[in-house]
Amino acid sequence: MRGRKYWVLLLVIVSILSACNSSDGASSSEGKTEIDFFHRWPNEPRKSFYDQKIEEFMEQNPDVHINVDYVLNDSYKEKIKVLVSNDNLPDIFSSWSDSFAKNLVSSGKILPVDDVLKEDTEWSSKIVESQFEGFTFDDVTYGVPFTVDGKAFFYNKKVFEEHGIEIPKTYDEFIAVLDDLQKAGYEQPLVEGLTNTWAISHYLGTIFQRLVDPEVLAKDYSLENAEFTDEGYIKGLEVFQELTTYMGDVSTAIDHEAARNMFGSGEVPILYMQFAEIKLVEEIGDVEFGFFDFPSFKDGKGDQTALTGAPEGWMLSKNAPEEAVEFLKFLTSDETAFDFTETDGQLNAIEGSVTAENANETSLEAYDLVLNATSVSPWFDNALDINVADVFMRGSQGLATGQSTPADILSEVQQTVEGMK
Repeated sequence: MRGRKYWVLLLVIVSILSACNSSDGASSSEGKTEIDFFHRWPNEPRKSFYDQKIEEFMEQNPDVHINVDYVLNDSYKEKIKVLVSNDNLPDIFSSWSDSFAKNLVSSGKILPVDDVLKEDTEWSSKIVESQFEGFTFDDVTYGVPFTVDGKAFFYNKKVFEEHGIEIPKTYDEFIAVLDDLQKAGYEQPLVEGLTNTWAISHYLGTIFQRLVDPEVLAKDYSLENAEFTDEGYIKGLEVFQELTTYMGDVSTAIDHEAARNMFGSGEVPILYMQFAEIKLVEEIGDVEFGFFDFPSFKDGKGDQTALTGAPEGWMLSKNAPEEAVEFLKFLTSDETAFDFTETDGQLNAIEGSVTAENANETSLEAYDLVLNATSVSPWFDNALDINVADVFMRGSQGLATGQSTPADILSEVQQTVEGMK
């Protein structure tokens, strides 16, 4: 009898623990097809946007239940690596393009989407074709782009007009502009949140793309016979170091969000930002701003008008149920895309879903720049193996504080690459 009571008590405890470890959503999903959905936006407004879209999809598909998980950027990168290595990938998840996507594809656990795209052209034909490139490897497509983005120097129009400053076209002109702004009383005319290594990577990627021969860059970035001995890398690190002298000590102590707040409140006149940040800047204050591309270098060997940026999109695990494919289509539909840009402000890769109805003139101007760029240079930390990119990024933090030199950084990069061969 005591044994029977013991087992009954044990079953009760197990039931309680199971209930405590299950969300309300999971407990209501019994008998339904479950989709595990993972994205990197626990912050607003995207979290609420995707929560709402999940509810809409489940209402339209009552036999489906979606389990959602989310963590922010750097944590997302780490967690997705763990999930891949543990063979526990979610059914559908957000992904950066280029090397980030390529590394996931190399696991053999990502679903190719070519057949999905061909089978439903009514849906797939609305996706901007040029944005698939960063998700296509060996002529096979593994992801569907959703957001598009680019990088440019945002500038305070009023400040430029008041001091008769013109938009710089070349790097030398840019330095002259920064000097003029300092003379006008702006101690740090250019700021950046240098505690964020990814923000540094956006500078480095653009500078190297401008200065280094494209063939050399492609060889080094692919790590096949990589050497990283081209003088353009040293020159590029020297350029970044020179720019940090205009950023002041404050930049070594703040993150990019703080830098954006300084620009949006009118404290500083120039900041290197993504077009995805347009709405965020507008919400800070009433600064009238424009933007200009990273200036050209007269001795640069790369495309001087290339736009730094890349699409981001969705990928499916190889074992994802058919319902996850339908959810992917729902997330990249023109209706969802329109709502997304209206809510979040970021530009999307679905044709006809960025218009004067959901975007202002500034965003439409940025969208035109993205879609009509002569070429697009992917984010540095996506274009290059993250272990090598990290050496560049951490080393460049040291450039701003005088704790490292361009030669030191390149030497460590070369050692890192050699150790990976």
